[in-house]
Amino acid sequence: MARPKKSDEMYDVVIAGGGYVGLSLALALKQGDPSLECAVVDPKPMNTLDKDPRASAIAAAASRMLTQLGIWDKISDKGQPINEMIVTDSKLRDAVRPVFLTFDGEATDGEPFATMMPNGVMMPALYKAAKALGTVFFAPNSAATFRNNPDHVDLELNDGKVLKTRLLIAADGVRSKLRDLAGIRTVNWDYKQSGIVTTIKHERPHNGRAEEHFLPAGPFAILPLPGNRSSLVWTEKTSDADRLVRSDDFTFELELERRFGHHLGTLEVDGPRQAYPLGLKLAREFVKPRFALIGDSAHGIHPIAGQGLNLGFKDVAALAEVIIDARRLGQDIGAFDVLERYQRWRRFDTFQMGVVTDVLNRLFSNDIDILRAARDFGLGLVDRMPSLKSQFIKEASGFAGPVPKLLSGDPI
Repeated sequence: MARPKKSDEMYDVVIAGGGYVGLSLALALKQGDPSLECAVVDPKPMNTLDKDPRASAIAAAASRMLTQLGIWDKISDKGQPINEMIVTDSKLRDAVRPVFLTFDGEATDGEPFATMMPNGVMMPALYKAAKALGTVFFAPNSAATFRNNPDHVDLELNDGKVLKTRLLIAADGVRSKLRDLAGIRTVNWDYKQSGIVTTIKHERPHNGRAEEHFLPAGPFAILPLPGNRSSLVWTEKTSDADRLVRSDDFTFELELERRFGHHLGTLEVDGPRQAYPLGLKLAREFVKPRFALIGDSAHGIHPIAGQGLNLGFKDVAALAEVIIDARRLGQDIGAFDVLERYQRWRRFDTFQMGVVTDVLNRLFSNDIDILRAARDFGLGLVDRMPSLKSQFIKEASGFAGPVPKLLSGDPI
């Protein structure tokens, strides 16, 4: 058996995962302290980031962070601001879907509460900026195992190379291998639903309006993209979602039209369709000595509120602030008492959002008449209370609770 290839270089931080969370954390750390030695490990080649066909809803707070990191001004013209959002609740066979709740799309004057941004635009911009500041990339490669030492972690990669680091950060997704290797248990719940994600073209303009239709199988979200295009997050029972993804274009578009309606004219699928299983997965601990979870490795929630990505950006802003502050004070950035500050900051907010999305999904993903009447009354009540609607906008914009400096648009 070949012996692992040792690395003589000690990194301050190694991030396992080169998605939007891992890349933005590397960029935030290098911008906050250019002397930090930072590395990112990811199984995919970094030159394929522009091939991601999906799009993400970037909340106002996250766009402020990306502005501070020097990214947003370079990519904002490729995004689509959400100018308005409507919420309906109906049965699939209903000919009319009454609107129970409407939101104006501004967090502050002239600032949309969210912007739809193609992943194929955002991800390469994050990578190029992080690399330009000196982040080292090991890709394509991935973490195989790791071993804790008193003053560092030995991270062995799949190719046998061993990286030494003072702090290992797992940003390797909801099925995090490193989280399991660290012995961190999770709270799990399978919703027996899958989210179908695809892009469509439509005949008429959307005018920047997002729509969320609560249907018996789950929410059907229409999110505006540049041009006469929209991104769909379509929730179905897992068996039905698998059948729809495998079906021919005619069948898929017929089922799509039943849910989408005809208000934007003729529809055409404009990208691959994929289905992702939906569940609740919350890590019981976010940190251990010289180890931290971030993004989906710490929390996987239902997309009903569209907050999964923005929870990840909150993690980035909080952890970067904790690490940079500790570094300035001469503290060991991998020490448990330092990392515990990040855990206290983020764990309650994450669990709270997990509970909220779980309750919303259970309340709306059914066809029980008495529950429908109660929730429609509640939606109508919210629609008539400006102060409550403002609180919902604040939450959707990412400004609720203690906000890290980056999410306020301030440097660390």
